[in-house]
Amino acid sequence: MSRGVAVETVEVYEDPLDLMDEIDALKRDRDVTILAHYYVDGEVQDVADFTGDSLKLARDATRVQTSTILFSGVHFMAETAKMLNPDKTVLLPDLLAGCSLAESCTAEALETRQDQLRAQGLDFQTVAYINTSAAVKSLCDWIVTSGNAREVIEDKVPSEKDILFVPDRHLGRYLQEVTGREMILWPGSCMVHEVFSLQDLNRARRNNPDAVVISHPECPRNILEVSDFIGGTEAMRREVVSVEAPTTFLVATEANMIHALEQSAPRHSFVPVPGIMASTGETCACNRCPHMALNTLAAVRDCLRDGTPEITWQPFFESAREVVTRSLLE
Repeated sequence: MSRGVAVETVEVYEDPLDLMDEIDALKRDRDVTILAHYYVDGEVQDVADFTGDSLKLARDATRVQTSTILFSGVHFMAETAKMLNPDKTVLLPDLLAGCSLAESCTAEALETRQDQLRAQGLDFQTVAYINTSAAVKSLCDWIVTSGNAREVIEDKVPSEKDILFVPDRHLGRYLQEVTGREMILWPGSCMVHEVFSLQDLNRARRNNPDAVVISHPECPRNILEVSDFIGGTEAMRREVVSVEAPTTFLVATEANMIHALEQSAPRHSFVPVPGIMASTGETCACNRCPHMALNTLAAVRDCLRDGTPEITWQPFFESAREVVTRSLLE
């Protein structure tokens, strides 16, 4: 009788510079443009044709001239690129690159909540953070990013309407404060921004007494209350560029953002704010998104070489595209 034998998988080392050269060659051969979010590894950002936050990359996607887009980010971002480019091939290095915010709000759950609110007689519009699936976007009135949310809520959502804001409760609470609009908040949060430790932030500030704290509005209130600047990733980048004197910044967002900040303002020093594990209370490096981390150089190379995984057109993309277009592109 044969016995099963455990086989150990050995990961083969590939030189990053060789991978980057291979990616550049494949981009040319396959007629591909690479879009990369600020939260993917710096090496991947360096081989991209466009880098940015969700708002900038959505707009960049409409400017692509090649037949294929490879989106180095997470699933909902690649969906947005596809809905804005229905005739192009859109690739994502790993289909498992999801988002805790998007997963917290399914289309079925949102429809149920909307029906409940209508049954209560509420006259509302649904405003969704871009960190949602295309199916959810198709059910909404407005799509926002951290870069344009305040503008959309103040200028486009009628003042007489109630607002159902999904799915990030921390961003929603922040927007309530800065716009003065009351909102019905979905109980979602980002797994990365949720873990920042106020105690460790205060310790880092004590060790860097002249440092400036910059935080993403997805962070919990206790982090934002001690921050010197609050803004999305592109706003953070513009802020550090505007500061002329060399400065130390404590950065409360996904740690790979530091690469983009260093590229834009190398005169400054950037220190990532530590996170803390809810299960153990121990300080951790959990301010790195495990989904974004799936976008390795090798995964990008394989995706270019094989032409897969591909984001395919879905029936609800059409209505989602209409919402995205009027919210982000007009």
